[in-house]
Amino acid sequence: MIHVTRRNIVIAALLSPFARVVRAGSTWPSKPITYVVPYPPGGTTDILGRSVAQGLANLLGVSVIVENKAGATGTIGGALVARARPDGYTILGTSIGPQTIVPHLLKGVPYDAEKAYEPIILIGTVPHLLVVATHSPYSTVRELVAAAKAKPGQISFASGGLGTILQMQGELLRLQADVNMLHVPYKGDTPAMQDVIAGRASFAFLPVPAVLAQVQAGNLKALAATSAQRLKELPQVPTMTELGFKDFIVEQWQAVYAPAGTPAPVVQRLNESINRILKDPAVVSRLTKLGITVGGGSPQQLAQRQETDYQRWGTVVKAAHITMN
Repeated sequence: MIHVTRRNIVIAALLSPFARVVRAGSTWPSKPITYVVPYPPGGTTDILGRSVAQGLANLLGVSVIVENKAGATGTIGGALVARARPDGYTILGTSIGPQTIVPHLLKGVPYDAEKAYEPIILIGTVPHLLVVATHSPYSTVRELVAAAKAKPGQISFASGGLGTILQMQGELLRLQADVNMLHVPYKGDTPAMQDVIAGRASFAFLPVPAVLAQVQAGNLKALAATSAQRLKELPQVPTMTELGFKDFIVEQWQAVYAPAGTPAPVVQRLNESINRILKDPAVVSRLTKLGITVGGGSPQQLAQRQETDYQRWGTVVKAAHITMN
């Protein structure tokens, strides 16, 4: 006969959370997983999400359903996952904006970007190009800055929208060069690029995958890259760092998160699985063609990346007096 004592009850209570974690790690997954993308279908985040979801389905043996929950600069989908049950069955594939920039710009963001999630893995990074129209009078960044100094408020830079990493780079250039330039937000990267080509906007920082073909076709001039090294596709284009702009290595990153409190064994299994996916030659080829540098690594590395960029862009937002409300 087993005698139940107060001591037995206390020990059981202490062990129960551990037992739940062990069960979560050993039996998970046992049903479909929802992979939330906080942007419309067809964009980089969505394409990456579907690649990861397919790989996870193959490795884990369950369906992985991609749901696009777009709106409010990525915060609607982010809030949905932040409120989800932390059991590993709802995860978020998102980008640098909602995690490090928008929380500084938008009052009442319905989640704490630094506390609402368990980081899982960095999927990949994308550098940018500072581009102008082919017929633009500016052939160097120095000339562009000189024009901005000579004509305050008349040099405009386009971006894919308020609170995007594209806007932040323009603001960073404005602050470092100490010039007055006009920000013109568009509803997406493509219309911003089209207006730069047409000369309706003076310049823009745009993702390499979006503009490389236009540069190579002669529709745009690339004045600088935001990568750490010159791009192999455009070896003649200098980096912003080479041109004397401090801390101007800027990459748009994509990553996967789970709700805060998701059991560590589940987070670890997701991390290990996605690391395997990112080593698949077919996936590497697909991402490379999109201009994405394949990521990987530990949850801790993603957490550090997010924290660094959160502080960096918070400083820029404050110094540039940017708001979205």
